[in-house]
Amino acid sequence: MSEIVQVALRGSRRDFFLNSRHLWLQLNDRVVVQTEHGEAIGRVILKDPGLLELKRPGNVTREIIRKATEEDLDLEDHLAQRESEAFEYCRERIGVRELKMDLSEVEASFTGHRITFYFLAEHRVDFRELVKDLAARFQTRIELRQIGVRDQAKRLDGCGPCGRAFCCSTWLRDFHPVTLRMAREQQLTLNPTKISGTCGRLMCCLAYELNLYREGAAKLPPLGAQLRTGKGLCTVFRTELHQQVVWVRDSDGQEHRITQDMLPPGPWLRGGAVPDPAGPNGDDDEPPGDHPDD
Repeated sequence: MSEIVQVALRGSRRDFFLNSRHLWLQLNDRVVVQTEHGEAIGRVILKDPGLLELKRPGNVTREIIRKATEEDLDLEDHLAQRESEAFEYCRERIGVRELKMDLSEVEASFTGHRITFYFLAEHRVDFRELVKDLAARFQTRIELRQIGVRDQAKRLDGCGPCGRAFCCSTWLRDFHPVTLRMAREQQLTLNPTKISGTCGRLMCCLAYELNLYREGAAKLPPLGAQLRTGKGLCTVFRTELHQQVVWVRDSDGQEHRITQDMLPPGPWLRGGAVPDPAGPNGDDDEPPGDHPDD
């Protein structure tokens, strides 16, 4: 079975490749790999089988072609200069033609037969004349691709509000729908500056952390539940998922804070008291209310 290694590609992109040619590779070695758009140059960043297994690489089909030679590294420097020139020229032509688009990044293929321009735009843009300008200047195949703000953040990388590198540019492979309801379930302040990422959209972590908050909420009684406590029958009026705490109000209107480990045993009834463990023959009769489903 061929060895699998992780390679850092252009910008913040990382992918898994097969070392089917059994090259002697060490960390930080420069290699030429096979990608969906042809050859690309990258750097080996992970070889340990145990750590690779944790990353769940899945079905890896693309291969490492060879170790990068001096010619490959010289070509990489040449392409970087060409990309810088193409970026400036394209941005100039966008201004001349008054196109409503924001150029994000320029990427020249490793073989030099194609230059791809990535841009942001709120609506469809007729860039046919722009393509003609670029093709006449660079004498190669030109591609313009419209991307979203999340894709731009993934390509350019950066630091999120948490102080770590973007999830989308380090380990998150696919973008999942993120809604305000997820933020409400996690009891977050619905302030756009607090729950939005650098890309301006709702933070991706709201989606993949949601199940953990739901598990925490299931351990607490719902709002309106009535609990038998040392203060008598109390009604839950607020929960704090982060601290695993509920706030209750007794018959006198006094508020009390109860941690999860101090809660009376469930099941908890919404709008009704918990059945007395002593049953109908106990000291207190069961208060009226609907019974929970089995």
